[in-house]
Amino acid sequence: MQLSEELRNLYQEVILDHHRSPRNYGKIDHPTHYAEGYNPLCGDHIVLTLQVDSDGRIANARFESKGCAISRASASLMTEEIIGKRIDEVHTLFQRFHEAVTTDTDPSSLQRELGKLIVLLGVRDFPTRVKCATLPWHTLEQALNGGGTATTE
Repeated sequence: MQLSEELRNLYQEVILDHHRSPRNYGKIDHPTHYAEGYNPLCGDHIVLTLQVDSDGRIANARFESKGCAISRASASLMTEEIIGKRIDEVHTLFQRFHEAVTTDTDPSSLQRELGKLIVLLGVRDFPTRVKCATLPWHTLEQALNGGGTATTE
């Protein structure tokens, strides 16, 4: 399903804003969870650090990255969205987000679940950029599942 012109324009504005002024950029000195992500096709690289509190909530999330605007914006939006959520909620959000950007799901049906992440659905119009948008999310899953390196391949 094609995205509306309004959503496409918003996609471009939000991507540029979060690329130029990424939220939660940097690293946590003593994280409870850590992972790196790498997209070998384009060279995007992300380092994600998390602080998960004793009741399983993301207390803080920070990232550092080198790569394209889409990857950086996705990481910025992701960290904003996951802080304060329980790990099980984050896993569910990952699944819904991944499904949303990789399938032809109607965007209007996802608005409530994805909130402002909905703007990232603009990558569906550029299939080669889907991996750029999902790299931070795969890195998040890697961090929550024991750490290491996530890749888009």
